[in-house]
Formats: sequence, C-alpha cells, structure tokens
Amino acid sequence: MSKFERSSHITEGVTRAPNRAMYYGMGYQEKDFANPMIGVANGHSTITPCNSGLQPLTDAAVEAIRQAKGNPQVFGVPTISDGMSMGTEAMKFSLVSREVIADCIETAVQGQWMDGVVVVGGCDKNMPGGMIAMARMNVPSIYVYGGTIKPGKHKGKDLNIVSVFEAVGEFTMNRMSQEDFKAIEQKAIPGSGSCGGMYTANTMSSSFEAMGMSLPYSSTAANEDGEALENAKKAAQVLVEAVHAGGRCPRDIITRESIENAVSVIMAVGGSTNAVLHFLAIAHSAEVPWSIEDFERIRQRVPVICDLKPSGKYLTVDLHRAGGIPQVMKILLNAGLLHGDCMTITGQTIAEVLKEVPDQPPANQDVIRTLDNALYNHGHLAILKGNLATEGAVAKITGLKNPVITGPARVFDSEDAAMAAIMDRKIVAGDVIVIRYEGPKGGPGMREMLAPTSALIGQGLGESVGFITDGRFSGGTWGMVVGHVAPEAFVGGTIALIEEGDSITIDAHQLLLQLNVDQSEIDRRRQHWTQPKPRYTTGVLAKFARLVSTASRGAVTDAFGD
Repeated sequence: MSKFERSSHITEGVTRAPNRAMYYGMGYQEKDFANPMIGVANGHSTITPCNSGLQPLTDAAVEAIRQAKGNPQVFGVPTISDGMSMGTEAMKFSLVSREVIADCIETAVQGQWMDGVVVVGGCDKNMPGGMIAMARMNVPSIYVYGGTIKPGKHKGKDLNIVSVFEAVGEFTMNRMSQEDFKAIEQKAIPGSGSCGGMYTANTMSSSFEAMGMSLPYSSTAANEDGEALENAKKAAQVLVEAVHAGGRCPRDIITRESIENAVSVIMAVGGSTNAVLHFLAIAHSAEVPWSIEDFERIRQRVPVICDLKPSGKYLTVDLHRAGGIPQVMKILLNAGLLHGDCMTITGQTIAEVLKEVPDQPPANQDVIRTLDNALYNHGHLAILKGNLATEGAVAKITGLKNPVITGPARVFDSEDAAMAAIMDRKIVAGDVIVIRYEGPKGGPGMREMLAPTSALIGQGLGESVGFITDGRFSGGTWGMVVGHVAPEAFVGGTIALIEEGDSITIDAHQLLLQLNVDQSEIDRRRQHWTQPKPRYTTGVLAKFARLVSTASRGAVTDAFGD
C-alpha cells in the first residue's frame, strides 16, 4: 500500500475500504495506491485570454505525473479577469479572488490529503493566490505559469492591453482617429496568454522563478509557444520527484532570503506595485518576517536594468528572447545582490541553477542592461510615508523625469467619479487626484485604477498630474501614482480628511506623502469625521471587508490576533 504519509490517511487500512472504493470508481487499480496523490489546481477558463490557454498545460502536467508514477487529481480554481472587470464595480472582486483561490487550493489539497500539488494559473491573482496556499499548507508544490501573450500589431507598432486603455484618453482628446481607435481595440489581444508587459501577472511569475518555486525560464515564455507545454511537463516531473524525496516543501524554499531574491528581481525588471501587497501576504502565510519597509531597503540597493512596459519600450516576450529571468538573476548574483545559496524546487541552489547562464546579456539587444548602464540607479517601487500614509504607501516612479509634485487636491470618493471628471476634461496639469474609500475595507477590495491613469496618459497628463488612492494600481499603470495609502479612508486614515483644493505633496526623493494642512486643522476634521456605512453587508465582499487587514500588511484575511 501507500508509503506516503499524507495520502495514507485516506487510502490505507481496513477502515479506509470505503475511501478506496471511491477511487476504484474513477478507474484506479490496487497498485495505484502505492503511488503519490498529486493535485493539479487547474485555472483554465474561457473568462479571459490569460487563462483560456491553460487546459493544454494542465493536460501535459497530468500525463507527466502519470509517467512519473503519480496519481493526478485535477480540480478547478476560479479566476477574475482584471482586464475585463477594470473600471467597473466588478473590479472589487479581483483582490478578493486572490483569497478565494488560496482557500480553494488549500481546501482541496488538505481535504483530500494530497501528497503534492501543481498549480497552473494565468491571470494576476492566480499567482499570489496559489503561492499563499502553498505557503499555508507546506505540502510539496510547484507553480506552472500559463505564459505571457504575444503582442498585437497595428501600423508597425506592438500592441498590448494597456495600448487600448491609453487609446481611450487619446481618442477623447481628438488625438486619434476613429479608425485607429477601433483597430487598436480589435488587434491588441491576438490570442491566449497573460497581459504582455511587466504587469502584475508577469511580475509575479518572474518573482516566483527568482524565489525558486517555479522552473528556470518558465516565467516569461509565451503561452502559445511549445515551450510552455514543455515547462508544464517538466514541472510535474520535478514535483513528483520532490514528493518521492520526502522534502522540498514550500517553507524550505520560501525564506526571508528567497523573498529578498524575488523582490530584487521585481526591482530589476520594473515590476508591478501589486507585488508589494502580494509578497506581504505570501510572507505572512509562510510565517517569514517581512514588512513594507523591507521593500524600500531592497529598492535602495537594486537598480532597474530592464527596459519594459508600461514605462519602458519592450514586452515580456522580448525579455524572454534576451535571456529571461535567469539572465537578470545572473547579473544580480555576480554583483552580490542575490542569495545564491537559496534552495529551489529542483533541489538545486540558485547559484547552481544559474551556473551555465552567461555573465553578460547578449550584445545585440537592449532589453536587459548591465548594472553600469542601468535605466535607474535605484529600484522603482518607493515606500512613501508622511501624515497621509503613516503606515506607508507605494509609489511607482519609473518613466518620470521628476517624481515630485505639490498641487491642489481633486477629491473623489470613488473611482467612477474620478473617471467621469477625467473624461469630461476637468483635470488639469498640476492637480493631485485623490480617490478614496477604495481600500481593502472601504471598497471593499482595492480596485485597480488602470482606466483613469491610462486616460490621463492618453490625454498627455501622465507626468503633470499626481494621483493618490487607498486602492491599487494595475501593473500596467505608470505616472505620478501612489497607491495602497494606509491607513485607508474607511478606518479614518488622513486621506479621509482631505478637502477639495488642499495642498498635497508627493515627493519620491524624500519618500514623502504629505497633506500640507496644519495638524490642528487635521485634528478638527477628524473630530467631525464619521465612518460611512459598509457598501456591502452580505456575500463575499462583506466577508472580505470584515476580515481583511490593512494594505500595509498585505490585505490578508487570516491575520487574527496579530
């Protein structure tokens, strides 16, 4: 019978005959109970192109598990399309889906005593949701990323989903023809795969590779290329080997040092602000000491060396051709900016994985740069504090000539109200937009603000208008933007006390987010502030709002008594 401690709870002994009978009903034979039970968390769906190409990868993983003498057990995992829900009330379910995904995987794997799990995902919250579950369970696990999308084309230019969002602003400013606008809409997404720049999905996949929880070169391949299928097969084989080895559990791999490696790569590639929120949550689930200040510590020592969208020139498929994440990691390792002794799911250390990777990037490209030719000498995700964010806020400062602005507040209590003002051209250069009551509890769910920020870019206001929110920004966002402001408005954070026309300073050089109003006046306003009623009182959004922590701790839902 089984030699595997977990699945033996459900497959061994006289009293487990009814349990085994259920397996026989699915075609199992007696000899199969000597093999490990391997879960395959399948994120395939036809909701979004990010996940519509996952079924072939899941099928490849299932076959590889069988060949490695494992018993594949496939179960479904939900997803929400950020790109489709963006700019609408539905976007409030996006961050919630991270927790739902984690709960689904934990429920299936723990409820069925699986010996290991392969998680296959695509869209933004699939990755952190899967990794949070892996860290909670500490069962041998590996992440299989579905892969990035290939670029669309129009008039010789590469397109991606952000091209469409920015086209909205250009079209409303009469800077684009109806024909071009329609063409960009119809050509930007040519097939399956996750959004093509160094947005949240590709940021998280890259960081998982750097952390050692997915295979080398797997995080930047295109979904529609055969390489993604081969990665799924190899990942399944590696996972079964790890189960047979009786070790290589997530908490052997997810350590403070490996999270430092992941965040260092995020800084080097110019990754998404959402990575801050997600790695706070992953560290919490792995019980690794990690705080919002640690991101600033890493930022100060790691430069941006990849010229990637949204603020740069290239897409993730270009990064892959230039050597992918292993090439970025080798440059950082040689400079003493990575921990080479961290273990990976393959059983090798990071230094061993990178041994054959060239010391320098290919000479005929400028996607990946050397350290002495970095785009920015320091990382791009700055942690700002001040009287507007005593717990911290996250600013993305790539693509800006000068990440400093002081201007009058234009205050909105929802994303929808702000978007209407932008589309009516009521926002002018020098303004500082404030969108509040969109935080973890107040939204609830921290909507991403790609629609308004992209409209500003399209209107030519990306560098001249400030933007702060207790919500989030898409990985596709760039500009003078500060998100995750904490404490949030709903719990009485200072952002709730801003009035129209107040002077606000965003200063990434001084790491400052400041309401330029006398403290006595702030205190007076606080005395008169009352908490609004919750926007939802039943259902999943209401549950999330009641359970969720502050953004400065990752917006997790299981931080009880901390």
